[in-house]
Amino acid sequence: MPAAREAADTTEIRDWLVERVAFYLESRPQDVDTAAALIELGLDSVYALTLCGDVEDRFGLVVEPTMAWDHPTVDALTAHLTQELSGR
Repeated sequence: MPAAREAADTTEIRDWLVERVAFYLESRPQDVDTAAALIELGLDSVYALTLCGDVEDRFGLVVEPTMAWDHPTVDALTAHLTQELSGR
């Protein structure tokens, strides 16, 4: 995958994750710190599991239910999903 396209994909993934996390937290996307642990932002286990389902629906991936805890920040999730999607 060309670097420019991969960067665009990474940005799209991060933006989508920020939107979802903001939705769950009932906050604005600009208030989501992508380097902060999701649990510190207030994302609980129910929403973390829901996020896994959203990722599966949006990206057509099968992910572990512990994904949000294994990759505990939006930045870490973005890197993980970018890698998973580039491996397809």
